[in-house]
Amino acid sequence: MEERPEMELISIPATPRVSTPEIQTPSGQRSPRPMSKEGGKSSTAWTPTSFISPRFLSPIGTPMKRVLINMKGYLEEVGHLTKLNPQDAWLPITESRNGNAHYAAFHNLNAGVGFQALVLPVAFSFLGWSWGIVSLSIAYIWQLYTLWILVQLHEAVPGKRYNRYVELAQAAFGERLGVWLALFPTVYLSAGTATALILIGGETMKLFFELVCGPLCTSNPLTTVEWYLVFTLLCIVLSQLPNLNSIAGLSLIGAVTAIFYSTMVWVLSVSQQRPPNIAYEPIPLPSFSASLFSFLNALGIIAFAFRGHNLVLEIQSTMPSTFKHPAHVPMWKGAKVAYFFIAMCLFPVAIGGFWAYGNLMPSGGILNALFAFHSHDISRGLLAVTFLLVVFSCLSGFQIYSMPVFDSFEASYTSRTNRPCSVWVRSGFRVVYGFINFFIGVALPFLASLAGLLGGLTLPVTFAYPCFMWVLIKKPVKYSFNWYFNWTLGWLGIAFSLAFSIGGIWSMVNSGLKLKFFKPN
Repeated sequence: MEERPEMELISIPATPRVSTPEIQTPSGQRSPRPMSKEGGKSSTAWTPTSFISPRFLSPIGTPMKRVLINMKGYLEEVGHLTKLNPQDAWLPITESRNGNAHYAAFHNLNAGVGFQALVLPVAFSFLGWSWGIVSLSIAYIWQLYTLWILVQLHEAVPGKRYNRYVELAQAAFGERLGVWLALFPTVYLSAGTATALILIGGETMKLFFELVCGPLCTSNPLTTVEWYLVFTLLCIVLSQLPNLNSIAGLSLIGAVTAIFYSTMVWVLSVSQQRPPNIAYEPIPLPSFSASLFSFLNALGIIAFAFRGHNLVLEIQSTMPSTFKHPAHVPMWKGAKVAYFFIAMCLFPVAIGGFWAYGNLMPSGGILNALFAFHSHDISRGLLAVTFLLVVFSCLSGFQIYSMPVFDSFEASYTSRTNRPCSVWVRSGFRVVYGFINFFIGVALPFLASLAGLLGGLTLPVTFAYPCFMWVLIKKPVKYSFNWYFNWTLGWLGIAFSLAFSIGGIWSMVNSGLKLKFFKPN
């Protein structure tokens, strides 16, 4: 009997990892980056390879099974088959996609801890112990939930990455309404925070110089405006780093310094003898309306402490993403670590600061109180180190909050010229932006003391819009708990935004627009 030749098995070797097309960028990097080998749990959502399952493969012969298995591995390695916008490879947020969980932790911590933590004891002086702790705890849990929503919605639609907050708002609310709702508060958060950082950084540099130099430098000292200019020039120099991933080291410095100075101010405060006549009841005011508006303004200060959600999607867009290793896994890991440390900074500052100074807390916050009450009890070296850490934190915070504005400038330029910004054009944009913030700070020096108003105006970005986006994009079952829960949270956020804004305006008018931030006796 003639032997039949053995059938030659056809096998396709596993295809090596293939990167998406790369485009040379002005900073000399290539984007998008090849995908990372970081581990992560596979998504259970539908993917184009979901049909290649063991049940599907069982009746198929060995050669075809091997072909399909290898095809599945190839598709999972290549990624989402996302349609890439070539313009994204030219912009500072999406120019480099080699981010990871560590970068996410650094950026979120740098954006989440800052000067706004120092004024939390001011809110407690109007709220008292009970309302202060309850409102701070609710705000922390609420914003952690909306942070999770934004991380999940980054790739809510297969084949599409929402790289910016405004893009996600357009997908949820429509092209025009999304821009109208999201553009103003996000730009206001970025540019307003950058201006406030110039004011606080300049004032703190002045105090640091006076402490270190002492009476030797009193002959011809720099004015406050000149210190603003010095701080602005330092910010402009650091802003020449090309993209969001390139400032990861600065974000690490900003995160570490923020943790250190937040810890130092409350430890130094509680370790000193408390001032006489201290009390912990809310500050008495002459009328019910004044008490109500002050209460709302205090809640706005707490809301402003949880800024940074306008940067979540931008941070996540710097990471590679595939079906097997989606970007939301390292992003959520980094965010959880960051917000653990944020809680370790905000709660002790608020509680320890209020315990140390009670309703004697100055409107400038705990650092102002420390300087006013204990400048003669604490060594000049410790105070100088604290002020220096605040300066470093402000310099780093300026970079992370300015990056979305740099991205908008360059997006407008590249869409008109259809080419990437040259090094000179990019540098020019950043120099102009730095001096615009400087002139705004000089013209409106009371911006740093308007935490309540800023919190009210920008509250929807953190507490309201993400809930609406979840319902409109994910479309949970109508009238289900998920549907009711997110609609309720969203409309509560809008109502709180209006109420806190009114309280902030009243506080601004009542105080006569006086800047009291870091003003020594």
